[in-house]
Amino acid sequence: MRHNRAMCNPSVLSTLKTRKRMAMQSLLGLAAAGLLLVSGAQAQGTVYRCPGPPVLYTDALTAKEAQEKGCRTIEGTPITILQAVKPRSSGQGPAASPTGAGSNPGGSEASRGPDSRVDPNQQRGRDNERRRVLETELREAEERLAAAQREYAGGAAERRGDERNYQRYMDRMAELKNGITRQENDIQALKREISKLPL
Repeated sequence: MRHNRAMCNPSVLSTLKTRKRMAMQSLLGLAAAGLLLVSGAQAQGTVYRCPGPPVLYTDALTAKEAQEKGCRTIEGTPITILQAVKPRSSGQGPAASPTGAGSNPGGSEASRGPDSRVDPNQQRGRDNERRRVLETELREAEERLAAAQREYAGGAAERRGDERNYQRYMDRMAELKNGITRQENDIQALKREISKLPL
């Protein structure tokens, strides 16, 4: 009789219902987490980190291939995939004016607001500072290019004492040639950046 009276008490019933609901939510949460783990493991497979000059992260290897290459498995480390941010076109948006004021590449004054306007003298100073920095970088890159070209000597550089093995010499020549190409690309990029600046 006492048991039945306790069951009829509204506060006891409320407590029992709350506990039951919490237990069900816990079980459902655990079941969902288990399913996610299983499906995640099936979708990703085993990811290996392989050593080398370019460190390689891959899931395309078998366990035997990974062992032969000296790769280690990455367990418990989340893999992050970043998506590129879509650039906003300057003519769209809630603050763009219908007269086309939002079509300039720096953004329109209407969309920036009245407080964010830059003083022309301050902008000129920023541009001059940027030009100075880029020109300094350009000079340094040209000096590095000249030094690399002197060392490369058109692919016929002298062998060093530690290059008794011909393959070491060939590897050094390939590195120098790649470095020259990289420096030339850097110089072209710097020249492009300088040409974009106002005079």
